[in-house]
Amino acid sequence: MVLLPLRSALAYVALLSAVLAILPGMTYLGAAAAGMTVLLGWQDMRNVPRVVFVVALAMLVFALGYDPELIETASGNMTRLAGLMLAVMLLSNVLARTDDLQQISISLFGGKPLARYLSLAFGTSLVSVPLNFGSVAVVGSLVGERIRRNGDSESTRNATRAVLRGFGVAPMFSPLSISVVLTLTLLPQVSLLSLLLLAVPFSVVMVLAGLRWREPEPLQTTERSVIRAGAGSWFRFGGLILAICVGVLWLSHRFGLSYAHAVALSCLAAVLLYRILGWLNRENPPMTSMANVSNELAIVGGSAFIGAVLSGVVMGQISGQPELPVWLWGILAAGVPWVFFAAGLAGMNPIIIATLVGGILGSLWPGAAQLGLAIGMVTGWGITAFGTPFAANALIMERLTGYRTRDASFRWSLALSLSGLCAASLLGFSLTLWLA
Repeated sequence: MVLLPLRSALAYVALLSAVLAILPGMTYLGAAAAGMTVLLGWQDMRNVPRVVFVVALAMLVFALGYDPELIETASGNMTRLAGLMLAVMLLSNVLARTDDLQQISISLFGGKPLARYLSLAFGTSLVSVPLNFGSVAVVGSLVGERIRRNGDSESTRNATRAVLRGFGVAPMFSPLSISVVLTLTLLPQVSLLSLLLLAVPFSVVMVLAGLRWREPEPLQTTERSVIRAGAGSWFRFGGLILAICVGVLWLSHRFGLSYAHAVALSCLAAVLLYRILGWLNRENPPMTSMANVSNELAIVGGSAFIGAVLSGVVMGQISGQPELPVWLWGILAAGVPWVFFAAGLAGMNPIIIATLVGGILGSLWPGAAQLGLAIGMVTGWGITAFGTPFAANALIMERLTGYRTRDASFRWSLALSLSGLCAASLLGFSLTLWLA
């Protein structure tokens, strides 16, 4: 217990270092602070984050002997993504206490089975934009409460499907997600608008396709007593998301900040605004503790460090620009979503795959056709998020509902995942051929 304040303070140091990443030495400080936070919380961590962090330390030792310059790039990636994750977690913690979010979450359960499934899926996607994994905790806890009150049923299993799939499509289109941030960082010739014009329709189709793979529910499961959230709650919540996204675009274009840096600053600005409003209302909400973020820091920061070192080593062995036929670039784009999914089934974090794919292929890819690679990365990431049993959101839902991850995320959605992978491959292949 004595170490908790120190762990929280070090996490805030890592966040501050990410905010000040443009200053000399800040990326090293941020990476060191994140690493110390992980080490101090080692006893409370799960096995997978421990393995990721141990591999990251091995990569550090390897880079010291192979090429110390790799450490600068890897530390920068680790600090920026760790800062992004911590900023989003702060925002999630603040929003989770608001009445608006509670009303919106509860209102998603109303209506007939079809309307309820779509409401939960699309609602979770929307809530995931600012909350990330917090959306699964908020909405998933309501599903768990219904299971405890009424027991297992077709409606609770379908609700679990909807939450997992709704969160899973968020990495495809959310401007604040690590997947979109990392993709746009590694593929600088791709614009956010061009990516969203393709990713948003694809996400909608994936949610609608999920209607095919759910269980029939008896008509009496219609929930009529749910209190609907008022228009004001939706307006304030939607306005916040829009304001954060506008802030991201303004900071990245007006001041030339990296996309990850702009997202972190916009989220922190929203957190500061909520605290100021609390003070004006004579409230003094406690400072959010960051003592229990060791698992997340190990996975996000460690994966970013590993991916940066590995991609740097591979790029060091490649000389010149490969002259490949256009159709071969198309085949490579078609295979990217499958690589994400296969790695996810093996328990590998998508950040590692994205860093390797974006860092290596992105530097070799025909510049005009990078959108084909980008759409393959974000769609592969999203399908992996809802279709593999080792994804963090699946583990959260297992804890909240009791449904095993290999059932809820893998067995119940395997056909949907395979269909989505085929569609993503075709889209990436077609885009690459057309643009190249």
